[in-house]
Amino acid sequence: MNTELLAKICKTPGAPGFEQKVRELVIDEVKPYVDELSVDNLGNVYAVKKGKSDKKVMIGAHMDEIGFIITGIDDKGFLRFHTLGGFDPKTLTAQRVIVHGKKDVIGVMASKPIHVMTPDERNKVPKSTDYFIDTGLTKEEVNELISIGDPVTREREFIEMGKCVNSKSLDNRLAVFILIEVLKSLKDKEVPFDVYGVFTVQEEVGIRGANVASLKVNPDFGFGLDTTIAYDTPGAAEHEKITSLGKGTAIKIMDASTICDYRMVNFMKQTADQHKIKWQPEILTAGGTDTAGIQRMTEGGSIAGAVSIPTRHIHQTVEMAHTEDIQGSIDLLAACLSEMGDYDWSFK
Repeated sequence: MNTELLAKICKTPGAPGFEQKVRELVIDEVKPYVDELSVDNLGNVYAVKKGKSDKKVMIGAHMDEIGFIITGIDDKGFLRFHTLGGFDPKTLTAQRVIVHGKKDVIGVMASKPIHVMTPDERNKVPKSTDYFIDTGLTKEEVNELISIGDPVTREREFIEMGKCVNSKSLDNRLAVFILIEVLKSLKDKEVPFDVYGVFTVQEEVGIRGANVASLKVNPDFGFGLDTTIAYDTPGAAEHEKITSLGKGTAIKIMDASTICDYRMVNFMKQTADQHKIKWQPEILTAGGTDTAGIQRMTEGGSIAGAVSIPTRHIHQTVEMAHTEDIQGSIDLLAACLSEMGDYDWSFK
């Protein structure tokens, strides 16, 4: 597996609404492998491989990562911020971030020292508003480089741990990587339908890019491609796990925003079994993905499902996934796109 490319994708910044650098990377990677390439007004990237018929299948992989936006600079140069996407505030303590101003500036998520907290303050659940960003710069130096509205992303290196990868932003740079690898694998293969690989924007703040892209593509079929929770750690009851690392790619049955089409779920299970691809079912009772927009924001709806990548520690400072699950996700999506034309999609 090309972990060097995955690391590069994870490291490249792209908070919601500020995806320009990761978009440039995606375009450079996929351009040689597709028949058409375009970008819409919102910033979604459409990488199209032509098929044998005029039916269309759309795959959505969002490029944005959870991040922050600068909302204030105080008289000592400390920065206030608002979250872009969902964070668990307790994971922010003493974490490094990058403020993307006139140039990148490293900062630290800081808060009141525990030594001077009252007993009530020590015991309360922290909120994101309890934190500020300390750049180590003076007020004058900060004003030279940073402005209200500048985006902020997490600062974490990509590393390999056993058979796992560990990095910031695996949600959803894993899916970006997987979709790139699938499009590469299909370059010299015939596919039954037109394949629209769409690298979407602003998913973390409300599936905005996928909604716009689905209206443009009007797909007959659709796949969301995103991470999902692997709560296979100490203290988890069996029914709470959702998925487990190393148990295979996950086939989504439902999440809080989508009940996947039973025909697509059955097709994906059948395809995985035929190709001996290890898989596990996913039912996520909270959270949603681009699958919702792909399924509903199109005339008459699309026959939609999702390939999900089991991931530990989602929406924290680092996330973790198993390389075999990542490869299985590539294999399953590629097989599905190649064999969709042979399946009976009628209601039965």
